[in-house]
Amino acid sequence: MPTRTLPGTDLDVHPLCLGGNVFGWTADAGQSFALLDDYADAGGNFVDTADSYMWRVPGNSGGESERIIGDWMAARGNRDRMVLATKVGSWPERPGLSGANITAAVQDSLRRLRTDRIDLYYAHRDDPDTPLEETVAAFDALVRAGTVRYVAASNYEAPRLAEALDIAERNGLARFVALQPHYNLVERDYELGLGPLLAQRGLSCLPYYGLAKGFLSGKYAADTNVESVRSDAAREYLDQRGRRVLAALAEVAAAHRVAPAAVALAWLADRHTVSTPIASARTREQLAELLAMTGLALSADESAELTAASEPVAGPDPT
Repeated sequence: MPTRTLPGTDLDVHPLCLGGNVFGWTADAGQSFALLDDYADAGGNFVDTADSYMWRVPGNSGGESERIIGDWMAARGNRDRMVLATKVGSWPERPGLSGANITAAVQDSLRRLRTDRIDLYYAHRDDPDTPLEETVAAFDALVRAGTVRYVAASNYEAPRLAEALDIAERNGLARFVALQPHYNLVERDYELGLGPLLAQRGLSCLPYYGLAKGFLSGKYAADTNVESVRSDAAREYLDQRGRRVLAALAEVAAAHRVAPAAVALAWLADRHTVSTPIASARTREQLAELLAMTGLALSADESAELTAASEPVAGPDPT
C-alpha cells in the first residue's frame, strides 16, 4: 500500500488515518480490536486518538481509547509499524496546555498506550490562559527527550497558529508540523485562513470529521431513519446544499462502484495541503467502505463537480 510522508517529518503514513474516537464508545474493546486488525491487514499504520476520548460517555472517565489501542498493540506486537497520534489539553482531568500539564499528561498517555514514545503529539485545542511560549517550550522538551517525535496542533485559529510557529522558529524550538482542523465537503471554512497559512509555512493538514459526522456516508435522507448516536448532528447538514452534495457524491460513487464515503474522503485527500484525512468506523463493513478511498482516483471533472456542489448556497435556504 502506497504511503505518504508527512511534510517536515520522516513519518510514512497510510492514506487514511483511522480515528480512535469511537473506541470505548460506539465500539467496545472487542469491536475495536476487530477494526484495528482489519485496518492493519489492509496496510493501515496511522491511528489517531486523544487522552480525553471518551470521557463524556456515561460510565467512562477518559483515556478509554488510548487504553484499547495500547492493549491492541501489545497483543499484536506491532507498535514499531504503527504511527501513533494522540492529544493533550481538552480532558478535564488534564486540562490546558501549561508546561506542567503537558509533562504530566504525556506520561499518562504513554502508560495507557503501553509505549515509550508518541509519534505525533497534538495540542488538542488552543489554551488562551497559558502563554504560547510556555506551551511551545514544553512540547520542545518532549521532543528533545525522545518522548515525542513530532508535535502538532488541533483546533487553532490562524493568528494563534502563526504566532506559535514564529515563537518556535525564533527560539530554535520544535515547531508544529501539522494541523488537525474541522474540514470536509460541507465544512470548508478551513480554506479561508488556515489553508493558505499551512501552504505558506509548510504544514500538513490532517482533517477530522472527514465525513461530517457521518453525513457524507450517503445514508442520510429526509425520509430515512438512521440508527446512530451522531444522526441528529449529521441531519443538520440536510439542507439544499447538503442534498446537492449528496447527489454529486452518489453520482461519482456509482461511476466508481464505491460508497459515497470513499468519494468524500478521496476529494478531501486531493485538496491542497491535505496529507491524510481522518475518519472513524463503528463496524467492519463501514471501515471497508472507507478503505476503498485508497485506490480511488477522482478525475479533474469529478473533483470540480464535488467542489461546485459544496459551494455555499446564495441567499436564504428554502428548506
